[in-house]
Amino acid sequence: MGVAASGKTTIGRLLAQRLDVPFMEGDDVHPAANIAKMTAGQALDDADREPWLRSLTRWIRDTSRAQQGGVISCSALKREYRDALRAAGQGVWFLYLALDEETAHTRIAQRTGHFMTAGLLDSQFDALEPLQADEPGLTVDATGGTDMIIGSVQAAVARFEAGEPG
Repeated sequence: MGVAASGKTTIGRLLAQRLDVPFMEGDDVHPAANIAKMTAGQALDDADREPWLRSLTRWIRDTSRAQQGGVISCSALKREYRDALRAAGQGVWFLYLALDEETAHTRIAQRTGHFMTAGLLDSQFDALEPLQADEPGLTVDATGGTDMIIGSVQAAVARFEAGEPG
């Protein structure tokens, strides 16, 4: 989870490969109307996000029933979204890729071929409710190297799966 350009897709794909579980890119399940709205520089509201959230919860339910696990890259900016995702399956755990606004703006300005515009970053930071201590997961500095992030996450996931705190 995290704002645009925090590395969710890159880290998510690598983590899914290392854990040998399916990967889902959350951006791929946005309805066309949402993509058009974001491409036009308009922020999504909770009503816009509802069909997207339903698609994510459906995928979690399906992978949970199949007992195969999985990794989703998605913003999950608000606690209420994370609560809905957690309620959809067993063992839902979040990785929050924390990124400062300046770095996010720099990264998004360098990226091409994505509907998320730099102008929408401010709305994402406004909506962001960082991962709380009572939520299963880990917060990492998204400016850290990929190997460092993946190593930290794999260790934390192993502890979580073993039922250990933190």
